[in-house]
Amino acid sequence: IGLTQSTAQSIEDLTQNALQELSQIDNPDELEQWRVRILGRRGELTGILRGLAQLDLEERRQVGALGNQAKAALEEGLEKRGRDISEARLAQVADLERIDVTLPGRPVATGRLHPTTQVLREITDAFVAMGFSIVEGPEVEWDHYNFEMLNIPQGHPARDMWNTLWVDYVNEEGQRPMLLRTHTSPMQARVMESVQPPVRVIVPGKCYRYEATDATHEWHFYQVEGLAVDEGITFADLKGTLYEFARRLFGTERKVRFRCDYFPFVEPGVDMSIDCRGSGWIEIMGAGMVHPRVLAGVGYDPEKYTGFAFGLGPERIAMLKYGIDDIRHFYSNDLRFLRQF
Repeated sequence: IGLTQSTAQSIEDLTQNALQELSQIDNPDELEQWRVRILGRRGELTGILRGLAQLDLEERRQVGALGNQAKAALEEGLEKRGRDISEARLAQVADLERIDVTLPGRPVATGRLHPTTQVLREITDAFVAMGFSIVEGPEVEWDHYNFEMLNIPQGHPARDMWNTLWVDYVNEEGQRPMLLRTHTSPMQARVMESVQPPVRVIVPGKCYRYEATDATHEWHFYQVEGLAVDEGITFADLKGTLYEFARRLFGTERKVRFRCDYFPFVEPGVDMSIDCRGSGWIEIMGAGMVHPRVLAGVGYDPEKYTGFAFGLGPERIAMLKYGIDDIRHFYSNDLRFLRQF
């Protein structure tokens, strides 16, 4: 009888204390911890009921009934408390989501195009208006297209002009023929291989070079390559096209200047500068007449066809147009800089 009374008292005390503790719980995590500690397989109530084996049959029946009542009361309390917590949370969310129409509207941040993207679109729009089409090419390129098809064979000293990032891929001859393109010029060869003249394309895209970063150099940057091939194209066509481009981008009063320069895939080669008032002449692109070897390499007859090519950097154009003094700003992701455009 003493063991029966002790067990019954333990059940009653546990029930009262557990229900009181339950009333103080206000979040689902604590509620689950309470359930496991009180009603779980190794919970406190289960531990007390395991002691029924020490009682005789009649006492076991009485205490067992009391344990079942306690378990039912605790489970009912658990369920009710769970509903109360859920309802309180829903009410809290409803309060947070309630709209006060008398409050001023919250400002919504407006997205902007990156300055490089803006200038890239201006450049492509200018050339599209002059009859050029836009094509794109792979950023991971073959040595064959990046150099060899552009009159820059293996061992040619002109390769030193491009600090190349080579892909860690070795072919059967033990060579590394794959790289991150150093310019968008490989698309000259790819386009001419696939179509017959007349050709008028521009190729915007990203390029990569293994070089130190400073105010005027980045290891990755955008470039726009241009190519025109047809019968009877002359250097005058090149000058007229690029002069019109400068007028469209920098204004109708802008002056331009051409000077001799060297690029392996054009002959003759030039650089084009614009007159920046107060700063003198500033180079904005390289250009020239497509080298006869490049034309012959893609199957064009250099005696019949001629063409011109040019390449420019949108970041450099943006720096001139907006007075930006450090190219690293373009890729620093500094909102104070980007919000100005």
